[in-house]
Amino acid sequence: MKMREEEKKRPSQPKNIKNFLKKRWVYPALYLASAALLIAGIIWYQSLGSNSAKEKFSSDTSISQKNSENRAIEVNKAVENFKMPVKHPEMAKIEKKFYDPNASVKDQEAALVVYENTYQPNQGIDITMTNGKSFDVVAAMSGTVTKVQEDAVLGNVIEVEHDKGVVTEYQSVKDIAVKEGDAVKQGQLLAKAGQSELNKAAGTHLHFEIRKDDVAVNPENYFNKPVSDVQLPDATSGNSQSKQNQASEDTSAGQGSK
Repeated sequence: MKMREEEKKRPSQPKNIKNFLKKRWVYPALYLASAALLIAGIIWYQSLGSNSAKEKFSSDTSISQKNSENRAIEVNKAVENFKMPVKHPEMAKIEKKFYDPNASVKDQEAALVVYENTYQPNQGIDITMTNGKSFDVVAAMSGTVTKVQEDAVLGNVIEVEHDKGVVTEYQSVKDIAVKEGDAVKQGQLLAKAGQSELNKAAGTHLHFEIRKDDVAVNPENYFNKPVSDVQLPDATSGNSQSKQNQASEDTSAGQGSK
């Protein structure tokens, strides 16, 4: 009997829980707590996905930027045109033109270079300034310096390589500002105009050549044009060398008769 009375007096745990749950505020509180936990879980999951997406986007953007930079470089290279290889082209003049085997005899004679009693066809153009002074020689087009050579006869030489087998050559220069292997931009200072033994008559000048597959072409034909336009002389020009030799012989004969 005593034990039953004590069991009756002992509170019942399930009964207490039921009484607790009967209170009005319990279920709303449980609902709000569950909702808060659910929202927190969703936010946490979304933050993981967002960080992953940001990393992927950054990676994709970086690759895209690199590709666009490469495309921009290629486009810039494609549209770059040959420019006069002097800092102040408005003050420059072409003292001696390129020897054209299809030109008139008079123009051919004017394009011959006299050196040690011989006549040589001019393989480029000779540029001077109207004031007769030295001037800045600049890169006619962006490229890589492949030769820097001291040469008393030619007056020192700088060679710059471009695309498609095209090379520009700068002779009769001094105070050279570049070295072999340098990448140069169009308009960058290469040297100062000087003098040469080959063409003393020109005084202070720059001898400028454009070559395609080691064949000289007329630079005046390619100013303000891209490197892709440079072409080898037409086969219709015929035996250019024989014409050059004939012009040299004719000029020598004329000089001798005088």
